[in-house]
Amino acid sequence: MPPMPPMTKALLLICTAVFCAQALLGGYLPLTAWLALWPLGSGNFMPWQLVTYAFLHADLGHIFFNMLGLWMFGSELERLWGGKRFLQFMAAGVLSAAACQLIISPIFGSYAPTIGISGGLFALLLAYGMLFPDRTIMPLFPPIPMKARTFVLVFGLIELGMGVAGMMGVAHFAHLGGMLGGWLMIRYWRGQPPFPRRRRW
Repeated sequence: MPPMPPMTKALLLICTAVFCAQALLGGYLPLTAWLALWPLGSGNFMPWQLVTYAFLHADLGHIFFNMLGLWMFGSELERLWGGKRFLQFMAAGVLSAAACQLIISPIFGSYAPTIGISGGLFALLLAYGMLFPDRTIMPLFPPIPMKARTFVLVFGLIELGMGVAGMMGVAHFAHLGGMLGGWLMIRYWRGQPPFPRRRRW
């Protein structure tokens, strides 16, 4: 197994360290009050939360599956892109997920904070499916082997269905926003519409 690339490792360590700090400080507070992404109408929103929310996680299962996905998909994509481009891509996913959540929250009347790096992870899933569409993936749930493009399509449709159904507790539209940000970043790198033509990627 090749060594984990540095930026992927750094994100894993930062998220784990912040999660430990959350546990030591009593779960959500006070880190959530400062760093989670609060809706615009809540009175708690601050600009830095567009980034910092991604480093917080709700519980052990939340951080475990996010870190597992980051390791599985992020490592290979960072080896392909390099650290700088990998961080740019993760930033696009995290920021677009945050923007989508801020737009959707008032529509559903939700004023709960959003936490987790899932938006960036869903951007990675999309990129993996676009770059390695015929790779076989064995997800934990369900444990059925499927091609990467099928995996991405299935998860995207599940998130869309859950979001439209109004299932609360998970930021489904933030996940879709992360995928949108990843798709737009790849289009930008390739010089494809809606972006001007640039050097080939």
